[in-house]
Amino acid sequence: VLFLAYFAMQVIYARRKYKISPPETTGHPEFERTFRAQANCSEYFPIFISLLWVAGIFFHQGVTAACGLLYLYTRLKYFQGYAVTVQGRLGPLYASAWLLWGLVGLALAGLLAHFLWP
Repeated sequence: VLFLAYFAMQVIYARRKYKISPPETTGHPEFERTFRAQANCSEYFPIFISLLWVAGIFFHQGVTAACGLLYLYTRLKYFQGYAVTVQGRLGPLYASAWLLWGLVGLALAGLLAHFLWP
């Protein structure tokens, strides 16, 4: 939640800096990149939380927590990179996608173990 609040505050600061009033979402390129980075991070947050919850309950809390912290770090780097340049988002984007797929795998492994091998 703190990450989402940080991202939203960055959009507010960019709006003030470039004098872009809501509900406008276009204007200075730096504002547009910051706005898109915030929107992208917010869109993936429910998926991340759901996978983190299921993997933590059914697989292993420690491994899941480590993956979750790495995911949050990569999303922060994604946001920071995207705010500077469009290309700056790519490395962290791929890393966060791999971490999400890893959480999918952990969640599936935990669910299969729980329901198929009691």
